[in-house]
Amino acid sequence: MIPKRRQFVQACAVSAVAASLPALSQENARARFYARVRLVDHSGRPLRAAAIAANVNYIFHYPFAATPCFLLNLGKPVKAAATLKTADAKTYEWRGGVGPGNSVVAYSAICAHQLTYPTRDISFISYRAEASPQNKFAQVIHCCSEHSQYDPAEGGRVLAGPAPQPLAAILLEHDKARDELHAVGTLGGEMFDAFFARFEFRLGIEHAGKAKNAVEGSCVVRELAQYCRQQVKC
Repeated sequence: MIPKRRQFVQACAVSAVAASLPALSQENARARFYARVRLVDHSGRPLRAAAIAANVNYIFHYPFAATPCFLLNLGKPVKAAATLKTADAKTYEWRGGVGPGNSVVAYSAICAHQLTYPTRDISFISYRAEASPQNKFAQVIHCCSEHSQYDPAEGGRVLAGPAPQPLAAILLEHDKARDELHAVGTLGGEMFDAFFARFEFRLGIEHAGKAKNAVEGSCVVRELAQYCRQQVKC
């Protein structure tokens, strides 16, 4: 496919996703669209939505090389829309899961409170299927830094802790015929500017100066246990 034709097809795909979202006024948060990127496994093969195990933490990086995201199969249909607010009181509507059972969701893995995020060495934030002494809710994304807890079945809504807003949702497009997934943008309060400002030096070393490079084409999805050496549970 020639470049102009490819750009036209991608623009049409993004427009189709945008058309499925609710109309938002200037006072509301708008979806932000980035490159349409195919999710692939560690071998570079397209990741099938049906192959995503339920209640397992998966991680990929989007829309930038250094910005981590969680991919989750919640093991149940997630169809109900959720109306949410960013820290600056802009509202938006999250439309639920995708995939064969409408159970697959994705979120930025950058905590909305202290910008805690998973690294190769350690992760203080992850999805927890079971409740614990510090985590009274089951099936939540829990950040152990200050115990912010987010509901992935409700658009990343804050259930507990000091986080001022939900986790930013990653917009996913599901190709039903091929059972493939593409990331196309974000919805909600992005934390990318603050993230890069706070961790600029560390990210520059970790990503060889390419932390802010836009992800294009495809991005690899791995289990968090394979990506991160240690997960802190609380």
